[in-house]
Amino acid sequence: MPEATSPRTCPSLVRDLPAHPFDADADKLHEECGVFGVVGVAEASNFLALGLHALQHRGQEAGGIVTYDPTSGFNQARRMGLVRDNFTSADMMATLPGEIGIGHVRYSTAGHKGQTAIRDVQPFFGEFSMGGAAIAHNGNITNAISLRRELIERGSIFQSSSDSECIIHLMARSMGRHIPDRMEEALRKVEGAFSVVAMTDSALIGCRDPLGVRPLVLGKLGDGWVLSSETCALDIVGADFVREIEPGEMVVISAAAGVQSHFPFRRAKSRFCIFEHVYFSRPDSILGGRSVYETREAIGRELAKEAPVDADLVCPVPDSGTPAAIGFSLESGIPYAMGIIRNQYMGRTFIEPSEQIRNMGVRLKLNVNRALIRGKRVILVDDSVVRGTTSQKIKEMILEAGAAEVHFRIASPPTQWPCFYGVDTPEREKLLAATMTEDEMREHLGVDSLKFISLDGLYRAVGVAAGRDAKSPQYCDACFSGDYPVAPSDMIERGFLTKTAAE
Repeated sequence: MPEATSPRTCPSLVRDLPAHPFDADADKLHEECGVFGVVGVAEASNFLALGLHALQHRGQEAGGIVTYDPTSGFNQARRMGLVRDNFTSADMMATLPGEIGIGHVRYSTAGHKGQTAIRDVQPFFGEFSMGGAAIAHNGNITNAISLRRELIERGSIFQSSSDSECIIHLMARSMGRHIPDRMEEALRKVEGAFSVVAMTDSALIGCRDPLGVRPLVLGKLGDGWVLSSETCALDIVGADFVREIEPGEMVVISAAAGVQSHFPFRRAKSRFCIFEHVYFSRPDSILGGRSVYETREAIGRELAKEAPVDADLVCPVPDSGTPAAIGFSLESGIPYAMGIIRNQYMGRTFIEPSEQIRNMGVRLKLNVNRALIRGKRVILVDDSVVRGTTSQKIKEMILEAGAAEVHFRIASPPTQWPCFYGVDTPEREKLLAATMTEDEMREHLGVDSLKFISLDGLYRAVGVAAGRDAKSPQYCDACFSGDYPVAPSDMIERGFLTKTAAE
């Protein structure tokens, strides 16, 4: 495959990368993707690569970049795998000239999960009567199936399995005179969650859905501007954080006119994803004016107040459980220790993936500090329990290392419902908390105790002193509560029972 291709040509397909056979994170919830865009910056592609690298935790399957240069027009590169493996060579970046561009890192939740094809990799590009435009989307469109069906019936030809491609086709059918107008019209027909970055040959566009479920922030980089899923990506490129894009806001940014803002959607109460605070966002990012790290430490403190236990050590399940474990230790007075060590260099194995090797998956990524654990009563702090398979394996490793007791403390409430807003969640029947009580889960996992933070406790930790407002929740917490702020219409059509229907 050539180093970069024009969006006007049909890119060659590359072999799909298989799912990692030793992925200890397969029992975790995964964010769908991260988006990043710059305008008014020389050699924009280099900044895009750096920004996407900082957002790699939001998606590791694939990444793409589109830029525009007056001489060569729109250029793009879409690749399977990590940013560092694809967007670091000078030869590659030279094929992406220009002072404006957008980028995307992907973890699939719609389309072919875990089997991303190159045609599914964003940004998507479209050529319209008034010029070209590219778009990258973080979130999930909950009416994508019905939209896709309607568009195909009207003659649209889809190239990918991604729900995000619906936006390009809706834009193509709009009668708007300008790209932002067409994007507005398209997004008004979309349900679910979306934080979008888009670009024309002269303008960078950012937009969040009316509920602001997924994050998007604005930064200043010299004379240029940056849009990013998280503030940590602003830091890596040396941009100053300006503000969050507000729920329901669209910004159109150009080097000549600066930032122009308006609100094309009916105003609604914000329902930002509370799990961004728990797990998805990097701990060095800022969300809603709060440090993610400090919020996670506060979650650990709340957990220690709600579910104390006599023990000798507090150990995080690395790396996502670390800040909460520190908070638990500080509040309880029980010493913090690195009882589990993560292999930071875990990659694709050089060993033929036999069944025996597959069963070693967690051990290849995590190893117990035996000298520290032996004979101790250990509190393991993790961010969540999804299927429970990884928790079982970690418990077994701790006991094999000679621990006297194992107590799990979970820095989120029980995950009982699937997410339809941009998070890869198993079917409800595969969620451990959807089919078992807390005591049944403790027995199933074979641990001495198991406690989750309460939903009110989580709200207090993220700064809502009064806890959750049951009549009008301040965050999207559907994965814990079953209260979906936007009805998942496609899934309901397929037979999914929401909380009200199920009860």
